[in-house]
Amino acid sequence: MVATDEAIALRRGIAAHELARDVLRAWGPDAVSFLQGQLSQDVAAVTVGGSAFSLVLQPQGKVDALVRLTRVGDDEVVLDTDAGWGHAVLERLERFKLRVRCDLEALAWRCLAVRGAGAAELPDPPPGTWRVLAETPGVPGFDLLGPDPAVPPGALVVGPDAYEALRIEAGVPRMGAELDASTIPAAAGVVERTVSFTKGCFTGQELVARIDARGGNVPRRLRGVVVATNVLPPVGATVEVGGREVGALTSVGESIERRAPVALAYVRRDVEVPSEARLCWDGGESTGRVEALPLVP
Repeated sequence: MVATDEAIALRRGIAAHELARDVLRAWGPDAVSFLQGQLSQDVAAVTVGGSAFSLVLQPQGKVDALVRLTRVGDDEVVLDTDAGWGHAVLERLERFKLRVRCDLEALAWRCLAVRGAGAAELPDPPPGTWRVLAETPGVPGFDLLGPDPAVPPGALVVGPDAYEALRIEAGVPRMGAELDASTIPAAAGVVERTVSFTKGCFTGQELVARIDARGGNVPRRLRGVVVATNVLPPVGATVEVGGREVGALTSVGESIERRAPVALAYVRRDVEVPSEARLCWDGGESTGRVEALPLVP
């Protein structure tokens, strides 16, 4: 159950939560040029000390991983991704690394999410810890990435339930829940944040560019679901609109901001938002509403 003080701190105070992330390092004279051809983001345009989100795509254009890149040197880039997916990213990059001077290795780094309106007043971290883009767009704050990032003074350490609700409210997809090898990037709503259409060719570009040129039309889109009762439905519960099944829940949390359970779901593109919905699962059901993301501005 989400504590009210934790939910308040995440948006209007100062909160800290350790994110489970796998971290990799790419370095060498060809590191940036190699990643430029493998990632959907314009790696070369990221200045030293800067960060950006990107996709690692299959040649067919579907998602291998959602990553964040941090330029820690002229020829050195750190990549971090959801826990459990770092090895897959490392294997994928090694497989495409032909005759380039770029070394890859896993790092024993940690990631600390710092959120809340008060985060803007916090000082920069000490050398060796990098202040990077937050994974939750629209929510004040940043992430700290490094060997041992420290909880900022005055921050309330919050638990996983409070942070998961924030992620769902922000509409951020997670590897293994909303993203896997079958995901089309446009369906997850991540293209604008992760893809450069001006930098030149990258692996998987053709599908992404073709869908974008057609207005981003995909069979299903990631949507938010607000549950009308205080019953927390399970992941996998079906979403019905107008008497037909249109999707299934992929992540579920308890929102203090909406005073209701909230969820993410891939929903058929012909479902207009907002739409009243029925949620069904083995042994239970509830009413709810399909809404556009984010669920909380």
